[in-house]
Amino acid sequence: MAAKAKKAEKEVEEAPEAEGEAPAAKPKKKLPLKLIIIAGAALLLLGGGGAGAYFYFGGHKEEKPAAVAAKPATFVDMPDVLVNLAGGGADHAQYLKVKIVLEVPDATTVPLIQPLMPRVMDAFQTYLRELRPTDLDGSAGLYRLKEELTRRVNAAIAPNRVTAVLFKEIVVQ
Repeated sequence: MAAKAKKAEKEVEEAPEAEGEAPAAKPKKKLPLKLIIIAGAALLLLGGGGAGAYFYFGGHKEEKPAAVAAKPATFVDMPDVLVNLAGGGADHAQYLKVKIVLEVPDATTVPLIQPLMPRVMDAFQTYLRELRPTDLDGSAGLYRLKEELTRRVNAAIAPNRVTAVLFKEIVVQ
């Protein structure tokens, strides 16, 4: 019996220790589980943010749309223009000879502007006769001339439009 009593005392003594250890062991088990969950959430957040940044800042290759076939340019030749420039003295007349081509957006515009060519030529003649030789100096002068002629052509053929006025030849004598 003494052995049984000693055994019961040991169980009683071990029981409080077991009870004391059991609550201490539970937080140790929960703490690593919480850490694993927090670490997993942080990893998902960082991984998702990194993938989002990769796609947002161009890590992926965008598919380029199929190249649209460029429409061939359509050109309309104008008659040669020969005018005397303003500012020249009676003994020293200067002349301007210009060969011009109009660039139109498409071929369907050509028949629409052909009947208006006398109006376009009149606009060219009246403007070019007022130019002085110094107005044509340098590339800036020619650029201004091109822009002004484009504006005047578009005003003459409205509502149709030309893309540009191009010079084939410019001669000042």
